[in-house]
Amino acid sequence: MTKGNPQAASTAAVSSKEEEEVASQSSSASGSSCTACLRCFRRVIPVGFKEELYQLSCLAGPVFVSQLMIFLIGFVSTVFCGHLGKLELASVALSIAVINVSGISVGTGLASTCDTLISQTYGSGNLKRVGVILQRSILILLLFCFPCWALLINTESLLLAVRQNPEVARMSQLYVKIFMPALPATFIYQLQGRYLQNQGIIWPQVITGAIGNVINALINYIFLYVLDLGVAVLSALLQGLHGANVISQFSLMVLLFGYIHWKKLYKDTWAGWTTECLQEWGDFVRLAIPSMLMLCIEWWTYEIGGFLAGLISEVELGAQSVIYELAYITYMVPLGISVAASVRVGNALGAGNTEEAKTTSKVAMMGAGVFAVLLAIIIASLKDLVGYIFTTEVEIIDLVSKVMVLFAPFHLCDGLAGVSGGIVRGVGKQKFGAICNLVGYYVVGLPVGVSLMFAMHMGIVGLWSGMLLSVAMQAVFFNIFIVKLDWKKVTQEALVRAGVQTLRDGRENEVHVNRIDSADPSPDSKAEEEMAMEDLSPSHIDTEGLGDGRAEGSMSPVGGILSLQQLVLRRGLAVIGGLLILAAGIIVNVTLTEFTWHSNSTVSPDTGSNATQHRF
Repeated sequence: MTKGNPQAASTAAVSSKEEEEVASQSSSASGSSCTACLRCFRRVIPVGFKEELYQLSCLAGPVFVSQLMIFLIGFVSTVFCGHLGKLELASVALSIAVINVSGISVGTGLASTCDTLISQTYGSGNLKRVGVILQRSILILLLFCFPCWALLINTESLLLAVRQNPEVARMSQLYVKIFMPALPATFIYQLQGRYLQNQGIIWPQVITGAIGNVINALINYIFLYVLDLGVAVLSALLQGLHGANVISQFSLMVLLFGYIHWKKLYKDTWAGWTTECLQEWGDFVRLAIPSMLMLCIEWWTYEIGGFLAGLISEVELGAQSVIYELAYITYMVPLGISVAASVRVGNALGAGNTEEAKTTSKVAMMGAGVFAVLLAIIIASLKDLVGYIFTTEVEIIDLVSKVMVLFAPFHLCDGLAGVSGGIVRGVGKQKFGAICNLVGYYVVGLPVGVSLMFAMHMGIVGLWSGMLLSVAMQAVFFNIFIVKLDWKKVTQEALVRAGVQTLRDGRENEVHVNRIDSADPSPDSKAEEEMAMEDLSPSHIDTEGLGDGRAEGSMSPVGGILSLQQLVLRRGLAVIGGLLILAAGIIVNVTLTEFTWHSNSTVSPDTGSNATQHRF
């Protein structure tokens, strides 16, 4: 047809060209949009994503298992004690809550100071200083045992003051007193774990934790079934089961110490005990108290929630206990990522590698977000079935199902907040973390939850509404803080903490950080560095540890050095202060015991006699 019509052929050719141009433009637009998407993807996914994800996974996995091992010791003891009766189970559960609030949470929070100090110091290469930090941590945490004991020894009086069952309070005090000698072992085990994990060594905690669980289960089984002491000596049996937990705590400490010594994991970082561990206590405590509060504020809130639920009904308390256990178990994955992020960020900052620290924080948050979303979807899908794992009581299962609607988004926010909190510890900004937790939980979340719980008669559904608000605020605050963080500044602070500044003047320290952080510096930055170096006198240069920036033999303290006389005076006063606090706790306990005995004797001589017989 077109061959016989030249005009038609010309028109067809023009039309064909127009179609080609449109197709070309369409292809170009498509290509540009793909390029734009690729650029956005590269902005979101940092360079070295796969390698960093692998490193975080290698740390987070074993941390998850080791934390599970620690959790199982208390869980198994509770299960065995539950076979003795409702009263014994209630006393064990209550005493564990008291020990957690007044002891374990304090030691765990204080030990988390090492997530900043040891990770940054090890990353800097000032390896022997890591051992000094461990020594200092051991001494300070052992001193904190005194105020913890002062509280624990008054457990019965505190429980009676909040109107707990007198017999439950008495038996709880018995368990707490049996556990008290194990508190130093628990604190030291926490420090041993931090000492290793901040060097990237995790598996020893997993191995010793597994052995400790076997020992704990075996001792509990022997006391309950093999000895078969019977109901007549129920008190002795209960003490034996409590003693099994104490033995397990000491076993964990001894086993981990033996493993460290056997594998010689201490050789690079331990130069023996030194008086230098008595220096810098002020700097340590200024970081340790916010670290403790950052953890304890959150931990105490959950324990308070359990107590408040018990004021309503047994069903509310049972459902709260189920959800608390579920929250603890589901948090272990974010906890593993949190610890891994803290270690990696701290190591990178100590090495002066700002970009690596930023990459770690981004990858950790992405990983936490993915896991949290997946787990939240699973929880929401199984909300009607979760309760059956823990109980067969229909009322409790129905209440758990209602709370699961809130728990799914709660876990999402809690996972993000937990991992970002690990990054905050890694950079050494625990004071900000403590303030955020204080505002989120005690200024906003808990008051709202309690109001909904009682005033609106919503029970634990109202409580968890307040908790959801708390963790949401926490996640938002932490993530904004990390985005706005001055990474150069925190890198310099890390080098100061690690005691490996190449130069003592602050300006030279900044040049040193830039030199480490920049693999290919610009000519201008080189000129600035050369000018700064020329301005310095040779006397200002710290020659120890130069070269690759690693000072394995350096243990130089940061800040002013106290004389021997000052050390004896100040550390002696610290010990005396701890002993006085313990003495005050003992005096209060004796006074309240005598007052209670006298009151019971006034009402009924027989009652007082029986109470005395039960106590002793």
